[in-house]
Amino acid sequence: MRIYLKMKLTNNQKKYLRSIAHDLKPFVMIGQHGLSESVIAEIDSTMLKHELIKIKLRVEDRDEKQKIIEKILEFSHAEIVQVIGGVLVIYRPFEDNPDIILPRS
Repeated sequence: MRIYLKMKLTNNQKKYLRSIAHDLKPFVMIGQHGLSESVIAEIDSTMLKHELIKIKLRVEDRDEKQKIIEKILEFSHAEIVQVIGGVLVIYRPFEDNPDIILPRS
């Protein structure tokens, strides 16, 4: 089991990550069936290959969408970068040799 250190992203770091995420396509889609075990496993395996991912949420109810986002953050140990409409961007740096070097502040 991996242990991930939670980090708090600064506004400047989030801005930097948003600029990188702009051209990304969603790696994971969450539909009407919600957040299943297979979707959680897909997010985890994707985050082993990519530090920054987009997730498409096709959920109409705002409260349900917020619950799904909270569960994703809890299971993935990632930081939220941005939520726009039905698109969530999350970031979790690699433990060794991160690909994305964040600005200091």
